Amino acid sequence: MQYSFDFAPVFAAWPMFLEGAIQTLRMSAVSMVAGLALGIVFMLMRISRLGPVRTIAVGYIELIRNTPFLVQVFFIYFGMPTLGIKLGGEEAAILAMSLNCAAYAAEIVRGGVQSIRPGQIEAGRALGLHTIDIYRFIVFRPAIRAVYPALCSQFILMMLNSSLVASVSAEELTYMAQTLDAQTFRSFEIYFVLGAIYLLLSQFFSVALQFIGRTYFSYPTK
Repeated sequence: MQYSFDFAPVFAAWPMFLEGAIQTLRMSAVSMVAGLALGIVFMLMRISRLGPVRTIAVGYIELIRNTPFLVQVFFIYFGMPTLGIKLGGEEAAILAMSLNCAAYAAEIVRGGVQSIRPGQIEAGRALGLHTIDIYRFIVFRPAIRAVYPALCSQFILMMLNSSLVASVSAEELTYMAQTLDAQTFRSFEIYFVLGAIYLLLSQFFSVALQFIGRTYFSYPTK
């Protein structure tokens, strides 16, 4: 079987890929920030001394980590309208990505927080630091610094998993590729280029997150 490769229709549709890539970056960035914020909340609940609060956090984290991301997306987009909550494709995608990221971020940050020795907190109190300052400078900042590489890996993985939200018509990169494939039937060329773009996006996020790490946590350059 002979196949004539033709990348011209793919390159001609570069505005579609650019729009999809920008949308993927935007959705991923919003989900990263929201997921980390929610993750810290669930982490605090997870280490709480209150049994019911801890149980809710553990239940949520285990539920998210032990169910497929695609099922979570489908539940939010197709299931929640039954309860009267109807979201568009983009809104459902960002919500699903944020909630999914929060569960993993909670466990990653918890590992960092539990690595802080109690003596460091006691030293902060002995110096007369306010409770907020103790948690900000003695607990959270060193904890985030310790687990920052793991968080970066999780964020990049979430960005790659964003390709699944094309199944609910969120107009990100994969959705654009599927639309172009339906128009041109150049599947090999389209998904070859799509894979290359995701590779570039992963490298972009890696460099950007390393820059943030060096800026806020004084990571040495390689």
